Amino acid sequence: MSTERFYLTTPIYYPSDHLHIGHAYTTTVADSLARWHRFSGRDVYFVTGSDEHGQKIQRAAAAKGVSPQAYVDEIVASFKVLWDKLHIEYDDFVRTTEARHHDAVQTVFQRIYDQGDIYKSTYEGWYCTPCETFWVESRLVDGNCPDCQRPVELIQEESYFFRLSKYAPRLLAHIEAHPEFIQPESRRNEMVNFIKSGLEDLCVSRTTFDWGIPVPIAKNHVVYVWFDALTNYLTALGFPQKTELMEKWWPADLHLVGKEIMRFHTIIWPIMLMALELPLPKTVFGHGWLLFDSDKMSKSKGNVVDPLVLIDEFGVDPIRYFLMREISFGQDGNFNRKALIERTNADLANDLGNLLNRTLSMLDRYFDGVVPEPGLNNAVDQDLIDFANDLGGVVDGLLKDLKLNEALIKIWQLVGKANKYVDERAPWNLAKQEDKSELATVMYNLVETLRILALLVKSFLPETGEKIWGQLGLTGIEEKALVDASWGQLSPGTATKKGDPIFPRIEVDKEEAPIVTEDKTKVETREEKPEGVLIGIEDFMKCELVVAEVLEAGPVEGADRLLKLQVDIGTEHRQIVAGIAKHYAPADLVGRRIIVVKNLKPAKLRGELSQGMLLAASTPDGHLELVSVSSSMPAGSKVK
Repeated sequence: MSTERFYLTTPIYYPSDHLHIGHAYTTTVADSLARWHRFSGRDVYFVTGSDEHGQKIQRAAAAKGVSPQAYVDEIVASFKVLWDKLHIEYDDFVRTTEARHHDAVQTVFQRIYDQGDIYKSTYEGWYCTPCETFWVESRLVDGNCPDCQRPVELIQEESYFFRLSKYAPRLLAHIEAHPEFIQPESRRNEMVNFIKSGLEDLCVSRTTFDWGIPVPIAKNHVVYVWFDALTNYLTALGFPQKTELMEKWWPADLHLVGKEIMRFHTIIWPIMLMALELPLPKTVFGHGWLLFDSDKMSKSKGNVVDPLVLIDEFGVDPIRYFLMREISFGQDGNFNRKALIERTNADLANDLGNLLNRTLSMLDRYFDGVVPEPGLNNAVDQDLIDFANDLGGVVDGLLKDLKLNEALIKIWQLVGKANKYVDERAPWNLAKQEDKSELATVMYNLVETLRILALLVKSFLPETGEKIWGQLGLTGIEEKALVDASWGQLSPGTATKKGDPIFPRIEVDKEEAPIVTEDKTKVETREEKPEGVLIGIEDFMKCELVVAEVLEAGPVEGADRLLKLQVDIGTEHRQIVAGIAKHYAPADLVGRRIIVVKNLKPAKLRGELSQGMLLAASTPDGHLELVSVSSSMPAGSKVK
């Protein structure tokens, strides 16, 4: 086992309301990084939590007529529900209302006070309650908070102050000597300019409310919420005790935060650590905002996206994939429903899902679903093998540099190469040869590529990795490491277990365009065309007609006219839903060779996915017969 270790954190989220998709973005990224580093053989400690004190919480609780503790307990419980739904695997969840955290914060305050870096004075100035931030008047924008643009309050109260200004030169020297400390570079430049413009000493206590951790030297004061919250990264390691966790994990390797709280994490927090004579974290990365149709999400704007609703509708992995693939990490990204659907259909359904489905369908057809012994590889084979074999190391390097979306792009290049490989090597043509060794090589290479893909995607898409692994007939993916993503570890003779498509396509416009019959039953998805319209040969050639063998047939629940058929179209198995239940019993269809439109856009009928359309002839009196061919015509044969 490697001696490398990786301690990463998310911000601890403020429970003034339920979390939105932006919070899910930060935590999903952190979870994926933690999973990948574990997969790569590194020791990992991943911490998240909730920041539960402050004037904003006290006011929100009072407005609801409950205690602040009862108020945060309810909302924090919803945090954990969301993290469970998103498959977030954290090692510790720090709540700032916990006794262990109170002890840590009061110790930090006392130590810094004892060495003379905290002093008592009177604060008179501007305060933004929504951001829990003090501002000097010169930094206000049109009299409002420069971060959230909301009104600020003029307050005057006795307070304790932390000598930030004393440490400004030392902090600038550290930033210059360690350019990796603040990432990306644009955030580093912003912070350096902020420090050089002059640091004011920070007010670190409040007296006008009491929902907070008492200052140890003045019980009528509570610790400023940010001085309190930032300490959580030490609380998780058992500070102030000299624990094995502190010895092993501090300093943190990565604080992952949103760009709007970079100032707290790259100025106040490192100066607190300097005053405590503790090492500074290696990197603080300020990622961009997740925008809603190019606008920052805000409750007041009514554009906050609830991730739980999205998960219920689309599933976990499409949400996780979209968040990491769509956004260049460090920059702002845009969220909208259409983009989510298009990304899911293109990358997950069309590319990865179809690669798995078509590969296992051909393996079923040519080798009864059992992985064959490969033969010699040609140049096309070797190109795929080399790319797949090198990919794990490439992805690891990208993730060490926090280039998440580039890592996913690289993985999907293998998906694309594998799909192209199917077309180049054309297993259906190789199957016609008497010697099956070349076909065996191609099929082994495809299944082995899928095995490697399952391993490489499981850190980002945990459900997908397990599903692919299971359909390949394998077990124990959770025990596999990056070293297992090298070529040639798939054992010939493995019996695969092809299942349903792992990513059914999502209809962008309408799921159904019904034809209404006398009893209003929806029976097909198509638009009626007037008779007698002439078309050119180029129009006809757009239709891909193939022979399909009916493997299974059965009723559709709640629809007396519909049957769902499982058919083999040569390269894969598909489901087709058709309004033929009044004309055929399911048992009469099994084994038939029928004609289907292969390239019809998939649709849903009564909740069942239909991936094609069968051809039938009908008479004016309603008699219907399927267009079929003899059993001597193999599935997949083209109809011209």
